[in-house]
Amino acid sequence: MPLRRVQVLVRGRVQGVGFRYFTLSVGRNLGLTGFVRNEPDGSVAAEAEGDPAAVDQFLLHIRQGPAHARVDAVQVEDLPATGAAGTFDVR
Repeated sequence: MPLRRVQVLVRGRVQGVGFRYFTLSVGRNLGLTGFVRNEPDGSVAAEAEGDPAAVDQFLLHIRQGPAHARVDAVQVEDLPATGAAGTFDVR
C-alpha cells in the first residue's frame, strides 16, 4: 500500500490555543505516524505519514484548527515516505 508523507507549517494564532493537542488527536485518530511541535516564531510544524486518504483528511482538519485557533496560512510539502512504524506525538 502506498504511503504519503507531508511536512506542514501552520501560521496564525496557533500557539496557546490547544493546536498541538488538536493535531495530536487528529493524527492518532487517523492512524498516522509523525509529530507536531511549536516553533520559536509562533507557528506550528508537523509531519504526518500514512494512507494518502488519511493524510488528506489530516490536512483538512489542520486547515480548520481547534475552536480558539485562527489559521492564516498552511504550507504543505510532500516528502518521501519512510514507512517507519511509530505513533503520532507532540515534540
